[in-house]
Amino acid sequence: MATNKPAGDGHRNGAVRGRSQTYNSQNDRWVKRNANTGRFMDQKSDDKPFKGVRKER
Repeated sequence: MATNKPAGDGHRNGAVRGRSQTYNSQNDRWVKRNANTGRFMDQKSDDKPFKGVRKER
């Protein structure tokens, strides 16, 4: 399996676990949600989705 070198440089390999994101059509922003509690955690300041976070449908 291939890895993203160099190891230990602070970047993420794979997806973020325990979080998901959904699109809020009222303010045209992506919102990040904690998968364990269901609480909203963060909102993007632009119209692009979070990188590496699973999308809810």
